[in-house]
Amino acid sequence: MAKRSKRPKRWIYSPPTPPKPKVPDDVKAEVTEKAEHLLEEWRPRYIQPPPPGYQFNYIVELYSRWFRSYFYLCAKYACPGPTALAPFFETRFTRLEYVGEKRFNLAFMRHTGQWVETERGLTIDQCLKSIREDSFYQP
Repeated sequence: MAKRSKRPKRWIYSPPTPPKPKVPDDVKAEVTEKAEHLLEEWRPRYIQPPPPGYQFNYIVELYSRWFRSYFYLCAKYACPGPTALAPFFETRFTRLEYVGEKRFNLAFMRHTGQWVETERGLTIDQCLKSIREDSFYQP
């Protein structure tokens, strides 16, 4: 059997990625306030007391959180079963990435644990409209 020859290593120029824009405080406050109104609408629908003897995970809280230039909608689940590793766990289900000039990229968490970016360059009102209408972005 003939040996394969290896390709010689090459140096390739890789320019540094530009820094992400910093989120202004007024944009943070506006997004947080509007998202809180959305979560207030969702809480009666998604947070229900479990039936007696219920063994599966259920939502106990919906909240939002900023991390760097990302804004997340999150859910806290209770694990009532006797084999649960922890009594609660938290998950992020929707992400808004600030891209500058009051625009956001909208993404949802796929079942594989990867973010899927679906829409780009939306205003906060357009993002919230998409979140309300499309079940991908809901817990």
